[in-house]
Amino acid sequence: MIRPMRALILVDLQNDFMPGGALAVPEGDAVVPIANALAAQSAYSHVIATQDWHPAEHGSFAVHHAGRSPGEVIELHGLTQVLWPVHCVQGTRGAAFIESLESERITRVFPKGTDPTVDSYSGFFDNGQRNSTGLDAYLKDQRVDAVDVLGLATDYCVKFTALDAARLGFVTRLVVDGCRGVNLSEGDSERAIAAMRAAGVEIVHSRELT
Repeated sequence: MIRPMRALILVDLQNDFMPGGALAVPEGDAVVPIANALAAQSAYSHVIATQDWHPAEHGSFAVHHAGRSPGEVIELHGLTQVLWPVHCVQGTRGAAFIESLESERITRVFPKGTDPTVDSYSGFFDNGQRNSTGLDAYLKDQRVDAVDVLGLATDYCVKFTALDAARLGFVTRLVVDGCRGVNLSEGDSERAIAAMRAAGVEIVHSRELT
């Protein structure tokens, strides 16, 4: 039996999403040891990191919409948009990977959210599916046919990265203990996991992989 060529995708393990950051995900730092342990496994031909990399004027930032607050929902250039605090601005410490991440194991970094007019939760495309980050083409060029996904946050960037991976034909697993959610509404993470499972994403625990 031929084993699939598998990549590990680490989603947005950046300072601004960690405790104390501008858009802190509760217990976000707890996923980093899991990311490091899996990245060291020989099972992965590639370790990919996605990175929110926003211009300061990004339209998803609540500060750019008079009278609006983070967590509110608006329409932005034809797409539904949750408004966020200013976070992961290009070149800032908040946009950098957390120092405890063993980043020397990362094969390639794919920035996202670089267009000020549209947000990008997925590591593959912007939220309008208008532009690709190049991740799909890269993985296929490297003959990768399976991916494991973990990171931040379960109910946003992890969810959409995993859904796109499955839709694009990759055998996709979610490392559930390697994720944490924002949970703007109670139960958002559980609903995200259910949506991924319904789309064919296998839900696994890191202990099954090490």
